[in-house]
Amino acid sequence: MFSNKENVNILTALIVSHGIHHAVVCPGSRNAPLAHNLNECEAITCHPITDERSAGFYALGMALRLKEPVAVCVTSGSALLNVLPAVAEAYYQQVPIVVISADRPPQWIDQNDGQTMPQGDALGRFVKKSVTLCEPADDEQQWMCNRLVNEVLLEATHHGCGPVHVNIPISEPLYEFTTEKLPEERKINRMVADDIPQQVTNVIQQIATAQKPMVLLSQYHTKVYDNQWQNSLEKLYRHCVVLAERLCEGNMPQTPIDDMVAEIEHNADYIPDTLVYIGGSPVSKKLKTWLRKANLKSMIRVSCDGTVADTFMQLDTLVEMEPERFVQMLGNTFAERAEKEKYNHTSHTEREAFIERWTLLRLNTTEKNNRHIGSSLQEYAVKEFEKLLANNASKPQVHYANSTAVRLAERHATHCIYCNRGINGIEGSLSAAAGMSMVTNETVYCVIGDLSFFYDQNALWAQGLRGNLRILLLNNGGGAIFKRFEGLKESNARERIVMACHHTTAEGICMENNVGYVGIRRAEQIAGGLEWLMNTESERPLLLEISEN
Repeated sequence: MFSNKENVNILTALIVSHGIHHAVVCPGSRNAPLAHNLNECEAITCHPITDERSAGFYALGMALRLKEPVAVCVTSGSALLNVLPAVAEAYYQQVPIVVISADRPPQWIDQNDGQTMPQGDALGRFVKKSVTLCEPADDEQQWMCNRLVNEVLLEATHHGCGPVHVNIPISEPLYEFTTEKLPEERKINRMVADDIPQQVTNVIQQIATAQKPMVLLSQYHTKVYDNQWQNSLEKLYRHCVVLAERLCEGNMPQTPIDDMVAEIEHNADYIPDTLVYIGGSPVSKKLKTWLRKANLKSMIRVSCDGTVADTFMQLDTLVEMEPERFVQMLGNTFAERAEKEKYNHTSHTEREAFIERWTLLRLNTTEKNNRHIGSSLQEYAVKEFEKLLANNASKPQVHYANSTAVRLAERHATHCIYCNRGINGIEGSLSAAAGMSMVTNETVYCVIGDLSFFYDQNALWAQGLRGNLRILLLNNGGGAIFKRFEGLKESNARERIVMACHHTTAEGICMENNVGYVGIRRAEQIAGGLEWLMNTESERPLLLEISEN
């Protein structure tokens, strides 16, 4: 029988599945559920050591000899501090020790309760990673505990070995051992292409044989955009479903993802069995919600650094390699398998039907989108702006600001864009575009909402700005994206505080900063305004303001 503490059981199950075979266990009350669980596991040999300082070095010696992670488990309070000398030694020797500390409930920290102190960061910079597990109250907190334990155990042997720390608050009662078996916890596996290339080959073969494979390309700018990258993308499009946001580099079909998901979110025929995810934070909230609810057989993330980013809550495989290489290998493998199937007269009707369903969905949604004039003057302006860009022989660089602006880009753009989607904040969008304009002779466009623009207006104060910076300002008098939230309609703070509604224009700011300015308020003026913004010869930046206020 195991402890009835869910976070303790999650940790125990993953320690076993990640292949930790030895644990140095110190006596104590708060860590009794941990000690009990570790002792119950046949796969783990427990070594009782009373002195925590000595216990840390015991674990160090074992890990040195075994060349694998070894756990050391201590109770709450100063017990954790006593392992610091061994942890520091392990850090500089690059030895994988997993420090497990029991903790008191967080509400009692610094409240003069016994053996209670802040423990989460007590080992400081001498551990590669430290996590604190909550006592989960719902499914999302269970997922978080699972993800954090996977992250910290993977980090012990990632890019060189070293100590890591798992801190676990445990509330009373402590001594209830009523759980018959440990939970079946999802283990996240990491494979480094340069270390074991065969593992990556096996993963690619797994994807290529899936019946419903999908590749999601989010924010990713290749180191060198060339024909090889484009050819690899085109192979993917022929042999699997590819959803590409506009923040991913490449010449790809228009994919209005939000509109597509809205059409099929309750239809199981469109759910993939295998999902490959490349890039940063997805723009589409609908897509994230839909994929989190999908029951995937396999979820694979590809990135250069191999960090855990469990965006869709079902990650099982991390592939650490350059996405360019992975996409090329996957595209070639798909093509090779297609040739063999054709030669052997075999067919994969389920996969072909899956791809065809998504192809028709994309075409139908795009056609509807093209007929749609726009729900606002700002959307109409962006749509017309993107039409002109599509017919532009030159290759301008286009920055979109966050919030409404980037969502309009996802619907109407047919080219790769830039956007500050690392954190997704509204600040700095204009500055980023202005910075790019200083180091290129190409035209740099910035499509930006009013709050983002006024927040970052000092970007126009810089010396050296030239006429290659062009700004399309979508001024709808406040944070219009908040109008989507039904619950906010009941709040008296909605317009004045949350949306920050205003009647400001950019004309005065442009005058102060020697920026050419045109403001328009009617749909029939948009064609002329865009003609001025995009084709006027100018030695200074130009700004076109589309205003509804």
